[in-house]
Amino acid sequence: MSDLAMRAEKLDAADELADKRGEFVLDEVAYLDGNSLGALPAVVPGRVEDVVRRQWGELRIRSWEESGWWTAPERIGDRIAPLVGAAPGQIVVGDSTSVNVFKALVGAVRMAGEGRDEILVDATTFPTDGYIAESAARMTGRTLRPVTPAQVPGALGDRTAAVLLNHVDYRTGRLHDLPALTAAVHEAGAYAVWDLCHSAGALPVGLDEHGVDLAVGCTYKYLNGGPGSPAYLYVRRELQDRFDSPLPGWNSHAEPFGMRSRYEPAPGAPRGRVGTPDILSMLALEAALEVWDGVRVEAVRAKSLALTDFFLECVTAYVPEGRVECITPVPHAERGSQIALRCHDAGEVMKRLVERGVVGDFRAPDVLRFGFTPLYVGFADVERAARVLARTLG
Repeated sequence: MSDLAMRAEKLDAADELADKRGEFVLDEVAYLDGNSLGALPAVVPGRVEDVVRRQWGELRIRSWEESGWWTAPERIGDRIAPLVGAAPGQIVVGDSTSVNVFKALVGAVRMAGEGRDEILVDATTFPTDGYIAESAARMTGRTLRPVTPAQVPGALGDRTAAVLLNHVDYRTGRLHDLPALTAAVHEAGAYAVWDLCHSAGALPVGLDEHGVDLAVGCTYKYLNGGPGSPAYLYVRRELQDRFDSPLPGWNSHAEPFGMRSRYEPAPGAPRGRVGTPDILSMLALEAALEVWDGVRVEAVRAKSLALTDFFLECVTAYVPEGRVECITPVPHAERGSQIALRCHDAGEVMKRLVERGVVGDFRAPDVLRFGFTPLYVGFADVERAARVLARTLG
């Protein structure tokens, strides 16, 4: 056994989150793709069966009240809140991340008023966020200006209405400075909208602490909610009575069963709802979130950094020099919970890694991406992944 393999065993033995691994359905694969789709929490299948067989099959429509279906979007939002540093009553779950980006960005522009005619968008963002921002700009008569997060402070001005940023870059794993960028946006009199898809469940976010205005995120990555599980929308409490959603559905009406012809928005987080909730996937998510009971986000962050540090150490030790290039920042303050390695034949390499029991993913044209989910990834997984990578690169 190599020195690194022995160290991995010792690190796993000392890991305070090690017991959490038993709460997931896992196999012998080194699964390093939780930044795309989290593993299945063991409690979910039985809970979904109950939802289908009893709540839907027996109670049927009574479940909207008796099983708590109607209040699920806010109730589950309050389960997510402590994972992103938010007090209760500010997050509603439902719709996709893309839909929630649209709601948040247009809502921010409307709050900014007619005098501000420019939207700044992260030029390195996930493509859909850029598409949504471009459409929102056209629909609201604003100009869209793509800039990198580092360029935001210098690009802000009296014309800026809102800024849409990613907390962690999905390609490189770079962690952007949410507190400083939010403060800069506010100093310019604009609104900050953050996409938390690659940070929620992996590191502290501090939405309330840092005065973030609006935020969105998915739940199928580090939150392990399942494929296509509903996203969430955060609206800071002080802004909720001013939030004017561009999608005023009957579920966000102050009196949804009044069937009024005139729309009157509900108070609080429910104002972010639109139509009938996706109950099956939503309640699967609620069950999945139980794995977070008793978990400190700070402990998750500490393990995430330890895992990624150890992976980089193993890659340096095992992989021939010059074969891969790490494009993820080394400083902890600039790193999310993934490592991205540039490799000229990355697509074929990842295919062979998967065949050998190491699952990451490939991002065109040349990036091997490995996500480290601290609740179930261990140090032995990390050492094995680096060793198999070295053998694959040959």
